[in-house]
Amino acid sequence: MPCAAAVLLTAGAQAPAARAPRVAVASINDLRQPLPYPYDEGANADAAVAAARKQAKAQGKKLIIDLGGNWCADCRILAGVLELPEVKAFVHKHYVVVMVDVGRFDKNAQVARPYGITSLKGVPALMIVDPKTNKLINGAALFALADARNMTPQALADWLAKWVGA
Repeated sequence: MPCAAAVLLTAGAQAPAARAPRVAVASINDLRQPLPYPYDEGANADAAVAAARKQAKAQGKKLIIDLGGNWCADCRILAGVLELPEVKAFVHKHYVVVMVDVGRFDKNAQVARPYGITSLKGVPALMIVDPKTNKLINGAALFALADARNMTPQALADWLAKWVGA
């Protein structure tokens, strides 16, 4: 199964409630190398998601559940963008992020099921969740970043910013 989904789903997107950070890096080619391996392949995904949801709820932030794998270039590119100082500060202000390793689409599928996701069309698949209601906010745009290699760091930051006020 390919890493990137070809279709970007943005139906129902809302206007940004928060201003995306201005990212100094103009291209993914300018990201720090080597790109990170962001997923802990041995982690207890259910426990990690529960702890992140509890933290997000206590801090009044949205929860990002990032489903992906270390084998996926788009996942590693997204992780590299999330480590940029401008983006990292923005994300820390508005979100709690938990990274969930899905292996080769053969692990941790139970994490997405409560949100109505029965299969992944690509990774990274970012679920933006309201931790108070445990409802998925970005269902129509779940796979929008699965083609991260073809997006600028600024476009990735802008996408994250649009869900802050949702």
